[in-house]
Formats: sequence, structure tokens, C-alpha cells
Amino acid sequence: MTRVLIVDDAAFIRVQLKQLLTVNGFEVVGEAENGIVALRKINELKPDIVTLDITMPEMDGIECMARIQKMDYKPVVIMVSAMGQEPYVQKAILCGAKGFIVKPYKPETVINQLNKFRK
Repeated sequence: MTRVLIVDDAAFIRVQLKQLLTVNGFEVVGEAENGIVALRKINELKPDIVTLDITMPEMDGIECMARIQKMDYKPVVIMVSAMGQEPYVQKAILCGAKGFIVKPYKPETVINQLNKFRK
């Protein structure tokens, strides 16, 4: 089963994504509310996929994405953000993100994007 870490500062988004992914056959192995916690949990949990918000306190998703690229273990990262403007999308992709989902999202968009990387 494909293991997913959900990173978003909004608890309701984490709950919503967890329910959506679980119902669709993904294993949500953890959640993080910012990039600092996400980096620790990536090392600890070794998820296959990370859904990563951009705008978060402590460390934003772009900085987190840049740090993930320097790690020995590199999960697939899909950005999930309301920041859908082209400069943010380009920066996320240049930093190594494999996809970008704009909030508010349709459930099928999330599942279709993550299914590309299902193990």
C-alpha cells in the first residue's frame, strides 16, 4: 500500500485529505503542520508520497521542498496549495515537486495525481 504524509497547517485540510486518501486505498502514515515537522516525519516514517502545502508557519513548503532534495531519502512530493499562481507552481516544480494541486481541489484531481505514483 502506498504510504502518504500529509503536510498542511490547516487541521481541517489534513482531516479532509486523510479521509479522501484512506477511502481510495492509500495509507496515511502521518501528518505535519509545518515544514520543520514534515522533515522530521519524512526521516522517521519514510512515506512514498508527501502532500505539501506552500503557506505554513515556521517553514513554508518551498523551503521544505528544497531541504527534501538534500535528504538521502526523497519521497515523491505533490504540492497542494491555494497559491496556484504560476511563479509558485514553477518554483515548486524547479525544487523537485512532481505535481501541483490547487485548493480548493476536486477529490478526483487529488486521487488522479497521487495514483500516478502509487506503489
